[in-house]
Amino acid sequence: MKFPVLRLLVLVLVVSQGCKKTDVKGNNTSTKDTTANTTNPPPVIVNIPSANYSLSDLGKVTLFNDVPVVVNLANQSHDELSGLAASRLNPGMIYTHEDSGNGPEVYVTNANGDDLGKLILDGVYNRDWEDIACGPGPDDTKKYVYVAEIGDNDAVYKSIFIYRFVEPDLTGANAQTIKHVVPDFIQCVYPTGPVNSETLMVDPLTKDIYIATKQTGESSLYVARYPQSVNSVITLTPLAKFPFDHLTAGDISPDGSEILIRNTGQIWYWKRQPGEAVVDAMLRKPMDAPYAQNEHQGESICFAVDGAGYFTTSETKKYPGDKVALSFYKRK
Repeated sequence: MKFPVLRLLVLVLVVSQGCKKTDVKGNNTSTKDTTANTTNPPPVIVNIPSANYSLSDLGKVTLFNDVPVVVNLANQSHDELSGLAASRLNPGMIYTHEDSGNGPEVYVTNANGDDLGKLILDGVYNRDWEDIACGPGPDDTKKYVYVAEIGDNDAVYKSIFIYRFVEPDLTGANAQTIKHVVPDFIQCVYPTGPVNSETLMVDPLTKDIYIATKQTGESSLYVARYPQSVNSVITLTPLAKFPFDHLTAGDISPDGSEILIRNTGQIWYWKRQPGEAVVDAMLRKPMDAPYAQNEHQGESICFAVDGAGYFTTSETKKYPGDKVALSFYKRK
């Protein structure tokens, strides 16, 4: 009778080990590995276009002032800011957040740098939040915020996450407060394995989610087409390659007609043509947008919701003399 009992024990061990899953914190949490249940098969990456322009001979955008209006944020404790997004629901409000090791919190400010409270994402861990965007979502009567858990300096994480939640009302009696929100989890994988990214953009015209990678001397653009599943893992679709070095942020204007992306030393701008896809616009040569070189580690950018210009900000943790500030490049 010993032999059958031994076989049974071995079988139990095999089954139990095969049913473990790691969550975003690396903990074993469930009996189902959702990374195997992709909503579409991994695409074969062949013949995706590459931008053929040089970044050394670009024209200059003259739509915005060269010298920004700079205001220090009232809350100087947020020294690892890694994203900016202009609220679509709450007039004048701007969302920002910090990256890895900080809380699952979205801070609320405005063009004056005021401290207007924060949003806490319940059930979420800030593994490495790197960008944020505002835009439409599944319910056309509501506005949404998208937080990008896409940082991966060592390219080790199987999945990335986009946390999407409905914008809460932060005006009137709801102002200057702490609010808890429960986000949707949009889980994605790259078709060829992990890669580091810091740029998230949401197209207000199509509701598609775009991610641009942060690599040395190049960047690849991926998309998760609308509607994005919250029940199965999405394999991102590669669209094109670009000669941008270490991208840190990007944004599409609220009306969908303009695109900005940046790294720590430069900002690029495209005017999108009517009916033009985001990737097709970006495959055309961009223009240099104004940047005052006033940020040591600029990792954020967003358009003002009214089209009046664009905002940038920077991490300051490694630069003790720097103030946490918001720069605004006003449209002429």
